[in-house]
Amino acid sequence: MKANSQSIGLSTRFFWILMAGMLSISFMAQGVVKKEKRVFEEGTYKEIKGKVVDANSGDDLVFANVTIEGTNIATVTNSEGSFALKVPNEMLNKNMTFSYIGYEKKSVPIASLKDDKNKIKLELLTVSLDAITVFPKDPNLLIEAVLNHRKDNYSQDENKMTAFYRETIRKRRNYASLSEAVVEVYKQGYSNHKDDAVKLLKGRKSVDYSKLDTVLFKLQGGPYSTLMLDIMKSPYMILRYDLLDQYDFEIANITRQDDRILYILNFKQKDWVPEPLFYGSLYIDSETMAIVSASYNVNTEDKRAVGEMFIKRKPAGADVYPTKASYLVTYREKDGKWIYGYSRGEITFKVDWKKKWFNTVYHTGIEMAITDWERTSEKAFKGTERLKKSVVMSDTEMGFADADFWGAYNVIEPEKSIESAIKKIQKNIEKLDN
Repeated sequence: MKANSQSIGLSTRFFWILMAGMLSISFMAQGVVKKEKRVFEEGTYKEIKGKVVDANSGDDLVFANVTIEGTNIATVTNSEGSFALKVPNEMLNKNMTFSYIGYEKKSVPIASLKDDKNKIKLELLTVSLDAITVFPKDPNLLIEAVLNHRKDNYSQDENKMTAFYRETIRKRRNYASLSEAVVEVYKQGYSNHKDDAVKLLKGRKSVDYSKLDTVLFKLQGGPYSTLMLDIMKSPYMILRYDLLDQYDFEIANITRQDDRILYILNFKQKDWVPEPLFYGSLYIDSETMAIVSASYNVNTEDKRAVGEMFIKRKPAGADVYPTKASYLVTYREKDGKWIYGYSRGEITFKVDWKKKWFNTVYHTGIEMAITDWERTSEKAFKGTERLKKSVVMSDTEMGFADADFWGAYNVIEPEKSIESAIKKIQKNIEKLDN
């Protein structure tokens, strides 16, 4: 069924760049740039695949950090605990490290790992209050300490990053849109109010409008969407001094990441606050007061209010509102400074048709992982090079015919459902070619 011009999107009120209307900027228009020195040439690396699990229960550890020790080359496990990392040949004598909040960090010699089906088991940590000398009693003072130490804890340098980005739109279980890209990010220092910039290196997208009924459902912002989830660079409605009194904070527990003891600080909006805000957890290094990870959600209890907040345009004859909006951001540390490493957002929309017996549920997802970075003295990308913040990935199918499309770039290992969608796209391309 052909889609009409109606669209669903995200308004500017909170994450204006996450989802919105339509703008015709495409991967095809940007093209594929030449490989840069930071990308390994074909045949000069080895790809290692596996899964990270809880040593006792065998449960998958999702979004765990996977790095080459002593370098900035990294990825994360996917929502099924699986990972894939391409290691340059000159680094095969190093260790691969695996870390996850609440678990013992593990280093494994890369030479001892197989090409595929490695199972990395992490041991759960137990932390007692005896492990810390001073336990904060006032959660409001704790969050103020986080803000006061922001400049000390987060990188003030400009950094050039290589990253992998993925976005999906599903109608129930069926993928209607799948976009992936390798991008270069010009990351401004954390006290610099200038916006980060993104340049496209390589990308692909496929859209099947037959799965979208009569609704043209678009995501706006692309890789910028995930950068906006960096709450230490873009505080929005959580970590702004003038909004702290609208939240209740509670020190819920303590845990560990690597050799750091972390406070778990829960937060939610006060009962008297009418506007939908956020709730979630902040993981704070007990010594430096740095937030090393944050998971948070939008309060969607008031359907009308949250619908007005998120929906820019909706189809006639339908009520559209998000039923879930959850986000995650994690940071990596080097030389005593923290920097953005991974973020993810998932929003579920429900479309209630007034003249139909059924409703339609759409699931949207965005994620980006920094796979390498280095400090830079170069200027930010020129205007002609950078993606616009209002970018919408094109509707043009490209790239899926090549199973080795990404070459030496590191990517986030796709979940099984995404793998199946890619295989289906490849089969359809083969049929068209024949």
